[in-house]
Amino acid sequence: MRFAELDAVTLDAFGTLLTLRAPVEALASLTGRDEAEVRRALEAEIAHYKPRSHDGRDPDSLALLRADCAAVFNETLGSSLSPVEFVGALEYEPLPGVTDSLAALQAQGLSLAVVANWDCALPEHLDRIGLGRFIATVVTSAEAGAPKPDPRPFLLALERLGVEPRRALHVGDSPEDEEGAAAAGLHFAHAPLTALL
Repeated sequence: MRFAELDAVTLDAFGTLLTLRAPVEALASLTGRDEAEVRRALEAEIAHYKPRSHDGRDPDSLALLRADCAAVFNETLGSSLSPVEFVGALEYEPLPGVTDSLAALQAQGLSLAVVANWDCALPEHLDRIGLGRFIATVVTSAEAGAPKPDPRPFLLALERLGVEPRRALHVGDSPEDEEGAAAAGLHFAHAPLTALL
């Protein structure tokens, strides 16, 4: 796929653009617990969050989702972190080469959008780590009302960009990304993003 054949690139978030910065170490420090125990509790929380990420549609529902996730973590670990403490320990950072890759795609004249299974706080995370400036629109599963591989998040992003699916490429790291892009009529490329350039 040549960039001349595209008008837009949509991008998954976690595992494609960003990752967590040492969450086990941060949570171990906060709770005073062994890293192996913390890792198990974090894995339980992630397993709880993933199928429910689209439930965090607005500040109120996001607060409930975060409280539930913190409760799963605490119950697994036997700790007592507040939702604010738990979420505060989860800091994101761009994956290596992502910032330069987004700048290069933008320099090609491509419109960029994020399409991710995430709650409504994703735009804030992207802005905080300096990636928001490259992104024309962010569509989360929470906003679209359905998680990938449902085509709705992809189609909503393309509608906002004014781009036809056949003129767009989605980059992601999961079967949901590939299946959802195909269902919406987009081309697909596997992460890492740096492999495109």
